[in-house]
Amino acid sequence: MVRSLEDKIAVVTGASRGIGREIAFKLAKEGAMVVVHYGGSKEAAEAVVTQIEVDGGKAFAVQGDLSKPRASKALFERIDTGLKAHNGSANFDILVNNAGIATFVDFANTSEDQFDELIAVNLRAPYFLAQEAAQRLNEDGRIINFSTVVVRMPLPSIAAYSVSKGGVDVLTRTLATELGERGITVNAIAPGAIQTDMAEFLNDPEGVEFTKSKQALKRIGQADDVADLALYLASPAGRWVTGQVIEASGGSLVSY
Repeated sequence: MVRSLEDKIAVVTGASRGIGREIAFKLAKEGAMVVVHYGGSKEAAEAVVTQIEVDGGKAFAVQGDLSKPRASKALFERIDTGLKAHNGSANFDILVNNAGIATFVDFANTSEDQFDELIAVNLRAPYFLAQEAAQRLNEDGRIINFSTVVVRMPLPSIAAYSVSKGGVDVLTRTLATELGERGITVNAIAPGAIQTDMAEFLNDPEGVEFTKSKQALKRIGQADDVADLALYLASPAGRWVTGQVIEASGGSLVSY
């Protein structure tokens, strides 16, 4: 049985935990070699690589602090070295711009340092990672960015986070036009509340019930709910979908 991503190579940022980890596992299961990017948790990233290898796949880990200036170029220098060692070429097929941070602070109390860090990791990094990737992506490649449902229904309690992700939506549509002639699709996934360590409010029973009350599907989303959508967009099945921001939110406020 031929797997949908056989002989493909994927770079997944923020792949040591949460949604990124599940995406790395799913892409590897479908045959892709996965470059597992991590920011600070080397042990967690190496555990992802080990699990992929135990399951018969191929992967290696690279570190990069995406909050730093010129981080994207520095990260791709490391990725190039790893890919050349494994495949003899720095070219690859899929970029998943998953890495992101959330600062739960309201509009009135947001500091400039908090705002700058959110923009650096959530918007500047995807922009310049895509710029670097575009020089290395094979024809008919894929870029998958990460937005959020709160771009559509902004909340003052996370104003700066919403702003940083709103830029990702614009970036996605722009890149879809820029790279379309090469057959490269560019889409964004906009998750709702997903059970990860970023969603601390889901540790509170009241937070869980409030979240479910706003959804058409009455359960809390899991990382693999989002990873399945990423797999679809990365696979040949997603070849005619580009320039889209697709919610994976259980139908959050569909009548909003």
